[in-house]
Amino acid sequence: MPFDPSQFDPSQIPFMQIAFFAMTLCTIGGGIGVVASRSLFHSALYLILSLFGVAGYYVLLSAGFLAVVQLLVYIGAVAVLILFAIMFSRGAMTIPGETQSNRQWWLSLPLTFLLFLILLSVVGAINWPVSEAEPADDTVLQLGINFLGGYLIPFLVVSIVLSVALIGAIFLARERTDVEEAK
Repeated sequence: MPFDPSQFDPSQIPFMQIAFFAMTLCTIGGGIGVVASRSLFHSALYLILSLFGVAGYYVLLSAGFLAVVQLLVYIGAVAVLILFAIMFSRGAMTIPGETQSNRQWWLSLPLTFLLFLILLSVVGAINWPVSEAEPADDTVLQLGINFLGGYLIPFLVVSIVLSVALIGAIFLARERTDVEEAK
């Protein structure tokens, strides 16, 4: 029976399926944008879009904590750090007039297709277990108790080390004044 557009009812499409395809579009589209963009700044923005799509997958899998960590750590910290590094680097990263294309792209295309087929066959050969059990509601509570309980000291040490690294990076990247250059 051919598809009849007059009989199509959009309300019959489940919301989870629409959300899954939207997140897939964000993730794959962002990934393609990262590798296809000529501008490093635009590539970083596409990376943020791709990471946002992954956070959406976590929401669909009822892993709220992982979705929040994805948003805060990867999008909020790592991607913004990459953007700052790009914006603060004053020199261009490419030589003007030089092409950015790789002469070996024809070799990577069949290898990529072969890798995709291998991964598809491996994933298809595995008998994935399916569970109907609902995820525990207190996962975030248990993580909070562990972070503020036995892992409080390592958590604070890591935060101090990261703060020192950030201050050191700012010190190394700052512009030198004429007085400092004379010394």
